[in-house]
Amino acid sequence: MAFSLRKADPAEAEAIAGLINRAFAVERFFIDGDRTNREEVLELFRTGTFLLTEDGNLLVGCVYIERREKRAYLGLLSIEPARQRSGLGSRLMAAAEDQARQWGCHAVDLRVVSLRQELPGFYRSLGYAENGTEPFPPEAATKLPCHLVRMSKPLGEPRR
Repeated sequence: MAFSLRKADPAEAEAIAGLINRAFAVERFFIDGDRTNREEVLELFRTGTFLLTEDGNLLVGCVYIERREKRAYLGLLSIEPARQRSGLGSRLMAAAEDQARQWGCHAVDLRVVSLRQELPGFYRSLGYAENGTEPFPPEAATKLPCHLVRMSKPLGEPRR
């Protein structure tokens, strides 16, 4: 399969929100409702960008990346559920890290929900390490107690 990778356009906010919501439906055991919507995705374009991967014309993955001085923040890694565990997430992570290097960032930071026990191992396999916790946003009513786990990865030179 030949997958393409590119930066998203804000006009694609609706499709991006749909993909994120399908990918994050696995979290319905602790939180009700969609993860995001078109307006929230459009708001994120004000501070960062989304990288997309496609199979032909079909959007199958995305990740949000934002420059924060000499660090980058990464979030909303989303792979179409039928395509998960295919390596697309790792490829998107590598592309996001390359973008951060191009921006001159020295590290990438992300957060995962404590109840998603499979995620720290995935990110550890990519070189990320836990470096603290923070409360789950109080405006998001959860059905189970949880918190956010912060993870970071130092970046080396851009890949050639």
